[in-house]
Amino acid sequence: MFKKINVIAVSLVVLFPVMTSAAQVCDNVQLPTSTPTADFKDNGDGTVTHLKTGLMWKKCSEGQSGTDCATGTLTQYTWKGALDQAQANNTAMFANQVDWRLPNVKELLSITESACKEPDINLTIFPKTLDGAVGSLYWSSSPSAIAASSALYVDFNYGSITYFPKDNNTGYVRLVRN
Repeated sequence: MFKKINVIAVSLVVLFPVMTSAAQVCDNVQLPTSTPTADFKDNGDGTVTHLKTGLMWKKCSEGQSGTDCATGTLTQYTWKGALDQAQANNTAMFANQVDWRLPNVKELLSITESACKEPDINLTIFPKTLDGAVGSLYWSSSPSAIAASSALYVDFNYGSITYFPKDNNTGYVRLVRN
């Protein structure tokens, strides 16, 4: 009986790991940075432009604001809620722009930092991306090829891609424009 309880406890830890607020770990010696700060231009209006792709990103995740994204709370949305956030930013003319949208999975991957993890993003450019959040999944506009009712997420803990149904799951949102 005792062995069975241990197996169950170990299984639960594997399935539901304890979330800690570990600091970002970067290995800039072994791996070159994939998104160095010099590849971005801070536009001074809550946006940054990725000079390699030409895409303009909101510096803060949805729910956050301020020059260092310290105001507000990192907020999760359903997939429809993520699309609604893009429309709300367009209506409000965030940074005097009206074409904010949910990025596709390739665009989200273009801002992952391969030399870092937890989160794997340049925190100088995109501060407080996870900010103590439980989970790290950011919605993309890309549908899943495996399940038609699902969309792809980028996991900003490790730069991986996964998918979940659009209707009953939540994720974080970072908006982009061309």
